[in-house]
Amino acid sequence: MAHVVQAIEAGGPEVLRYTEIDDPQAGPGELLVEVAAAGINFIDTYRRSGLYPMEFPHVVGSEGAGRVIAVADDVTGFSVGDRVAWHNAPGSYATSVAVPAAGVLRVPEGVSDEVAAAIPLQGLTAQYLATGSHRLEPGQTALIHAGAGGVGLLLTQLAKHLGARVITTVSTEEKAELSRGAGADEVFLYGEGVDIAATVRDLTDGEGVDVAYDGVGRDTFDASLASLKVRGSLVLFGAASGPVEPFDIQRLNSSGGQFLSRPSLQWFVRSPEELAERSGMLFDGLSTGWLDFRVGHEFPLAEAAEAHRALEGRKTTGKVILKP
Repeated sequence: MAHVVQAIEAGGPEVLRYTEIDDPQAGPGELLVEVAAAGINFIDTYRRSGLYPMEFPHVVGSEGAGRVIAVADDVTGFSVGDRVAWHNAPGSYATSVAVPAAGVLRVPEGVSDEVAAAIPLQGLTAQYLATGSHRLEPGQTALIHAGAGGVGLLLTQLAKHLGARVITTVSTEEKAELSRGAGADEVFLYGEGVDIAATVRDLTDGEGVDVAYDGVGRDTFDASLASLKVRGSLVLFGAASGPVEPFDIQRLNSSGGQFLSRPSLQWFVRSPEELAERSGMLFDGLSTGWLDFRVGHEFPLAEAAEAHRALEGRKTTGKVILKP
């Protein structure tokens, strides 16, 4: 039997149940992996809550790291004992999970299980944001919301590595220190009474930023758009505060011929080769020292509900993981 965390119905963290199911099996094109650490992401909460349509009950999670314990007959290039990580295996809040072989990252020795579990979704997301949805160039300025979150800390480091100036928003002084530690040039607290766009304009001599990376959504969208320079880009990659309401696309023209995109990771790792190239940059950053993955919080698998409460309550910094 495998221990898992199921969402028994759509709702808040209270719908999560720690239980047992029959051991999964490696189907065609899959690896069976013993999970060493599972990553927690906002998309898990969207699926649990019903914001994203899902069948219930379902085993939560899609990201993790561990060792291969079985290989399907049609899969080549992998052996029992290989260390792998993944972002696209439904049911990863578990002690074992079947993972599509085409979507796994090979984990180099020297990278811990905890860090390996932090890389696939947040690491690859930060990588494609900085190099794909908007390619940062030396001298550009980027606004990054939730700068002390898992993606925010990584995206800040990638942006600095690529030569950009970085402005971040955070919710507490503690998080501000973490963001500065990741290399942010300017950090300010947002919340009630804070005019984000005006602050950004002050920090950019009235010009605005080349790109705003917004994973918060409803609460920051208008401010992000108002923070852009002429022909600037708003990259909306999440909805931590809720989905953005429909808006008049003419606003992009009247605000200065601006660009808006709503990307997600699946469109930037469409082949094993692209996945290897993007993950290779991350592993190179780890090995050469310019990139640091912060695992901020670890919870036992049985306490997944508490982990969701902490994430949704914005009480976390860095990556949140579960340990079976």
